[in-house]
Amino acid sequence: MAKIFQMSQHMADLIAAGEVVERPASVVKELVENAVDAGAKAVTVEIKNGGMTYIRVTDDGCGIAPEDVPTAFLRHATSKLRTEEELAAIKTLGFRGEALAAICAVSRTEMFTRERGAAEGTFISLDGGKVVENTPAGCPEGTTIIIRDLFFNTPARLKFMKKDSSEGSAVSAAVVRTALSRPELSLRYIKDGKEEMHTPGDGSIESCIYAALGRDFSNTMLRACAADEHVSAEGYVSSPNGARGNRSHQFFFVNGRFVKSQLLQAALEQAYRNSLFSGRFPACVLYLKMNPASVDVNVHPAKTEVKFLSERQVFDAVYYAARAALGAEETLPELRLSGGAARQADVLPPRVLSAPAPQPPAPAGKREQESYGSGGGFKTSIAAGSLGGAKKYDFEQTRLVYNTAPPEAPPSRIAPAVETPEVSENPPYRIIGEAMSSYIIVERGESILLIDKHAAHERMLFDGLKRQGREIASQELLTPFIAKIGNEEAEALLSQSALLGELGFDIEPFGGGAVAVNCIPMDINVSDTAALLAEISEDIKIGRRPNSLGIRDEILASIACKAAVKAGCASDAFELRPLVEKVISGEVKYCPHGRPVTMELSKRTLDNNFRRT
Repeated sequence: MAKIFQMSQHMADLIAAGEVVERPASVVKELVENAVDAGAKAVTVEIKNGGMTYIRVTDDGCGIAPEDVPTAFLRHATSKLRTEEELAAIKTLGFRGEALAAICAVSRTEMFTRERGAAEGTFISLDGGKVVENTPAGCPEGTTIIIRDLFFNTPARLKFMKKDSSEGSAVSAAVVRTALSRPELSLRYIKDGKEEMHTPGDGSIESCIYAALGRDFSNTMLRACAADEHVSAEGYVSSPNGARGNRSHQFFFVNGRFVKSQLLQAALEQAYRNSLFSGRFPACVLYLKMNPASVDVNVHPAKTEVKFLSERQVFDAVYYAARAALGAEETLPELRLSGGAARQADVLPPRVLSAPAPQPPAPAGKREQESYGSGGGFKTSIAAGSLGGAKKYDFEQTRLVYNTAPPEAPPSRIAPAVETPEVSENPPYRIIGEAMSSYIIVERGESILLIDKHAAHERMLFDGLKRQGREIASQELLTPFIAKIGNEEAEALLSQSALLGELGFDIEPFGGGAVAVNCIPMDINVSDTAALLAEISEDIKIGRRPNSLGIRDEILASIACKAAVKAGCASDAFELRPLVEKVISGEVKYCPHGRPVTMELSKRTLDNNFRRT
């Protein structure tokens, strides 16, 4: 057996640093959390080269006393915990006392700090965890920490870092999460000399979401809340139309701390059951509040995973908050679970974030409903949705135009944007009509076919786009359209600008998580551009999906989906015939992502059900 010996302090520090500091984003997260715990009202984060060569975090917090400055960089040094009782009910973001020690162990670190009211501040410089200089200095109140050359002394970790753009995207995501966690904090983010984000810090969740995630994202969000005497969930969830291709825009905060939790994800997605297609995920910004003693945040070095004392109560809070926002119980804005009543003060008035026009709430009512035996009484409010203009499909022009009239406007018309298929003069079928303006009813021989109009049209357009070859026809916009879709999404799009150019887009960087769009594919409406680009960026980030479509085909499928006639838009029989012809011939069987477009109901089945045999 090998001889046992005690590890050197330097090796122990490097290993501890590896648990806390995975990449530049980890550094930014820890430093900003320290600033928040220091009572900062304004924080500025600046990075260069993805954070690998330069990170600076400046705050206006309480600062550090000169005699405490060297101690702050030692392992397990903290100002946030004193007793075991405090460890059982964590109220601060940081508490382990390892962040500064771990960061300075793998970087060159400088810090300027000055207590409020002090005549002068302190400057300290460390190289790989060793103090190089510690002197008085003139500086503003608060703390500024500069991190240079991250992982310069750990080449094994350095070789696993991704390219600067990827690391920068991770930092951007960390900054967004922190900004959303504290609407009362004014957070400014500068990347390679350009300001990417600046939240107002006015305490408004709405303005924070708008500044951090953009107008287009905020316009899809619905107010959600539910509370009982033990836990409350408040914030915003997306409308079904605002669903995304992954869970990257699910933000859960527990007592102000961003967390990753399969329990919370499951509760949210259970609320959307039967409201979303497979492979689509709801977005949310939800804030959960509970007794700090009922949640354990000390289960992971990065403090992003937590354990709940009562998982059922937490599940119910998220589930019923989302259900209420979606208006699932249309006539019942109040839901009660067995075991108690919610406080009226915990129920917020329903409204839609950044909606063009407010809608009246659903009529009030009450209903007793059993849950999972949580014992908590939840009271929820239903958020009223809003509808924008409806698309109109101009058959003669084979172009999409935008109809700003409300949904009661004249019915839309299908335009096969790529080509007009030949239609039989005496077809062996009869179009009976439409059901719910979504499903075409066709009689053929001894069977009735139900055809998903949107899925069939989507497939027609997708096949037509693929037949066009390398270049897709585009339309030039009179003025550039500014799509604010988020920093990660914008970077993903710009990384594939050449491919997007082949597919009819012309985009340029605009800054602040936005891109300027000069050209779009011929059959796409300008109003759909931002949502389409957000969806395409997810295709690019994922690379390949389980259905094995390549990135190019995924983008073409997204274009076809936006251009296809939407469910709920009525059409006449003449307009439906091209779709029916393609389906009857067998040319169109599935949508681009594999969903079937038709279902057959035979006469024998009908006879059996009506007991006519």
